Amino acid sequence: MATRSLFFFKALLLFFLVLSDSFSARSNGQGGVGINYGQIANNLPSPSRVAVLLRSLNITRVKLYDADPNVLLSFSNSQVDFMIGLGNEFLQNMSADPTRAQSWLQQRLQPHIAKTRITSIVVGNEIFKTNDRVLISSLLPAMKAVYSALTGLGLEKQVTVTSAHSLDMLQTSYPPSSGSFKEEFVQFLQPILDFHSQIKSPFLINAYPFFAYKDSPKEIPLEYVLFQPNQGMVDPNTNLHYDNMLFAQIDALYAAIKTLGHTDVEVRISETGWPSKGDENEIGASPENAALYNGNLLRLVQERKGTPGKRSVPIDVYVFALFNENLKPGPTSERNYGLFYPDGKPVYNVGLQGYLPDIVYSSTASSIKTLNLWRAVMGLAVAVLIVLRMGSK
Repeated sequence: MATRSLFFFKALLLFFLVLSDSFSARSNGQGGVGINYGQIANNLPSPSRVAVLLRSLNITRVKLYDADPNVLLSFSNSQVDFMIGLGNEFLQNMSADPTRAQSWLQQRLQPHIAKTRITSIVVGNEIFKTNDRVLISSLLPAMKAVYSALTGLGLEKQVTVTSAHSLDMLQTSYPPSSGSFKEEFVQFLQPILDFHSQIKSPFLINAYPFFAYKDSPKEIPLEYVLFQPNQGMVDPNTNLHYDNMLFAQIDALYAAIKTLGHTDVEVRISETGWPSKGDENEIGASPENAALYNGNLLRLVQERKGTPGKRSVPIDVYVFALFNENLKPGPTSERNYGLFYPDGKPVYNVGLQGYLPDIVYSSTASSIKTLNLWRAVMGLAVAVLIVLRMGSK
């Protein structure tokens, strides 16, 4: 009987310790990985259910493409850090009238900042990809207007200002040390980088090795883009060895930034991922390859790996995306980047097994209280078992 009690005690104690470690990791925001939470769909679970799912997955960083009040409210009193988006459609008006930035913050940020951890505002998304000169020229003034408004509220140290860009802005990316921006963008990027340097905010990039592989599957080894063992390539200018394309792309961007006089601006990956399904001409889109790409990427993040050119700077990544989004336009791949189906089932296995409750909670606060109460009960149970075991000696 004593042996059985001891076995049960050890099993319960081990379970409780694992649970405690999980809560500790969440509350400390450990790790360099986050998730993009897109909502271009008509079949997604409610934000309150998503809040429970992300907590069960131990994901503590989320990037939104807007400042959806329903999402921000559902994550009140959670330990999740949010990057919120200010859409391209706001830039021209904010550029012409900076007071509009203050109004936007009063409506979108201030009602939530006391209870929801908002750490960054992403002003615009892939502006340079539009080739709209008016829109492009509006980006920096809008960023400055948002920063000025944050300063007026005393939030400039708590909430950073940045923007997310596509790798299409690069003229040259191979070899990485020869990275350079397209000449027509330099006049805009130079002051933007100066601003990033001034306010000490990161330069965000949306990087997808899938696109390069899809366009040149015969020239680019699949292993090179999926972080699998391969010969890789050596940059002839630096003798640095690259065994995956994502790291080469990041270092190419660092090289391009350096040509404009900056070595003090950190590059972070605001989007990267791999589709689990695609059209006939979207070579490589499959659940197997998506699992390899995202699974191997998560492993590199856990190992705190830096690129060959920036070994001391662990990569910082937001995976695209949380769910498949059935209303996204474009090729089939665009609707199949999700790690999860809308019902909460994994599209493929990358080691993330979460819980999407059937009950629609009015807020995540109630579920968090329930989980913390359960944790306390488990702790009490362990304490009782210890006392019983000591008494049986």
